[in-house]
Amino acid sequence: MNPEVNIQDTEESWPVVASADRFAGRVITVRTDTVVMPGAVTADRDYVVHPGSVAVLALDGEDRVLLLRQYRHPCRRLLWELPAGIRDVPGEPLVSCAARELAEEASYRARTWHTLVDLYTSPGMSNERIRVFLARDLEPIPDEENGFVRQHEETDMPVEWIPLGAAVDRALNGMIHNSPAVAGILAAYAASADGFKGLRPADAPEA
Repeated sequence: MNPEVNIQDTEESWPVVASADRFAGRVITVRTDTVVMPGAVTADRDYVVHPGSVAVLALDGEDRVLLLRQYRHPCRRLLWELPAGIRDVPGEPLVSCAARELAEEASYRARTWHTLVDLYTSPGMSNERIRVFLARDLEPIPDEENGFVRQHEETDMPVEWIPLGAAVDRALNGMIHNSPAVAGILAAYAASADGFKGLRPADAPEA
């Protein structure tokens, strides 16, 4: 690696001379920006504006990962995923959003939280950001304490526990496709080498 090259994503914003929203839905907007490119030429770029998401890699005392199976209509597949959700409460800390999703979707709470990995789901077509948290020291939430009512795709969403190493094997063999699940599983496996000591705190700022 060239020591003079800083391998780190950095903020950059090229000039936009025109912008038009093509579609606005409940969660996403489809937008076209006319962007000034190198050489002073312009080009249109279509992309999805998204509020962002969080996901939770929940790891129990036996180093098992909690996975959910959910129907994803655009893919026409049942996908194994991490508990996850949209950042839909203004001003809510990301770790609080993640804890809420873990409780609602899987009926678990965690005492220990770390930031595991940050990613853009598809940066060529969307600005969606996902922060994946590592949640440990888990305990189940009794049904009478969890008032969340599942609807639509979430009404049939089984929960399974799988050893972390087996989850890595399934990700690498093309058996798990959900991007934050794959990223979270591989990141957790890498971070486990030093007992998760190198992870950022749960409230680490997004770079």
